[in-house]
Amino acid sequence: MSHTPYPSSYYAASANPAPTRDALSDSVETDVCVIGAGYTGLSTALFLLEQGFRVVILEAAKVGFGASGRNGGQIVNSYSRDIDTVERSTGSNEARLIGAMAFEGGQIIRERVARYSIDCDLKDGGVFAALNSKQMHHLEAQKALWERFGYGQLEMLDHDGIRNVVASERYIGGMLDHGGGHIHPLNLALGEAAAVESLGGVIYEQSPAIRIDRGDTPRVHTQHGQVTAKFVVVAGNAYLGGLVPELAAKSMPCGTQVIATEPLDTELAATLLPQNYCVEDCNYLLDYFRLSADKRLIYGGGVVYGARDPADIDSIIRPKMLKTFPQLQGIKTEFAWTGNFLMTLSRLPQVGGLDGNLYYSQGCSGHGVTYTHIAGKVIAEALRGQAERFDAFASLPHYPFPGGQKLSAPLSALGALYYSLRDKVGF
Repeated sequence: MSHTPYPSSYYAASANPAPTRDALSDSVETDVCVIGAGYTGLSTALFLLEQGFRVVILEAAKVGFGASGRNGGQIVNSYSRDIDTVERSTGSNEARLIGAMAFEGGQIIRERVARYSIDCDLKDGGVFAALNSKQMHHLEAQKALWERFGYGQLEMLDHDGIRNVVASERYIGGMLDHGGGHIHPLNLALGEAAAVESLGGVIYEQSPAIRIDRGDTPRVHTQHGQVTAKFVVVAGNAYLGGLVPELAAKSMPCGTQVIATEPLDTELAATLLPQNYCVEDCNYLLDYFRLSADKRLIYGGGVVYGARDPADIDSIIRPKMLKTFPQLQGIKTEFAWTGNFLMTLSRLPQVGGLDGNLYYSQGCSGHGVTYTHIAGKVIAEALRGQAERFDAFASLPHYPFPGGQKLSAPLSALGALYYSLRDKVGF
């Protein structure tokens, strides 16, 4: 039987101990079969188990193998496209519901960490850093937008204020979200998996779903076993492949790249990010960075459309890091990795149901740490017959990428180039 290990990354190298989980080799029955042991699947399973459902999770590789275990580790509120885009895309009641949920994911993460004693280096505070006056005006509008939906944890930072939180000359100001934060993402996934098992849930690793027999009693097949369930939840995101053909045309896997430096001197680390906040800039193709628990700078950015792995990740990301922090010249890069996320054309999540008993959520579009935890809650609500919030997400319109699957990556890359040029000239 094939075995897929974690890809090399700082997170895999510093992960908490976890049990070796068996592959499925039998026929089992359950209430809900969840496909994918990333944040969406784990969050869904936890909420369902807490409500008394029996749950089996099928994971193609290992818990948190995909984006959940490789991302930048930042707790960022709202969605990849903000609430004003949602308001333009759907009805007023649906926009109200989705807007209210924009700040719930971080709360769910903190509640899970506290309830299940998850060791994942949780730290509070996230900064949006502006490189020009246009971006500052955008942040002021974003603050007003979020406050209109009842969120009151934002603080504008002027030129001196941004210098107090990040030691870079690139930024003219920013906005601090006291409700943001950062975590060790793989350890969060591992902790949530342990919580799932503590409630009686079963996780099979190295068990990719290869076929779903859809019908009144769906059956999910792996190479050596099958799960018969009342409901199926598809939570594979960028690693789903063609398992559910209806979901493939309106989404595209994309890759993002991250590096981690060698551990920094304590004094140097403290000067870079004195309050230990995480930071992301306001560019369309944004950079993001933070300190790890052992004082490495974790720095990410860039998008590869179509999810190809670059030959030399460090050569892509390190110049970005040194542009932000030239004082790190000479500091070694010890880890460099890539991971895939799933993007929709609207950059809003794709949520819905098929056949009355198959539910899905995907397409976080690079903004998934918080959203996936909300998704798990609304899917669990829908399975209990409380579908108002699920239906609000399902009402968001989604369209195929122009050019179909063959041309979606190059056309998206051209669009991104346009916005990247706009970032550079500041208009």
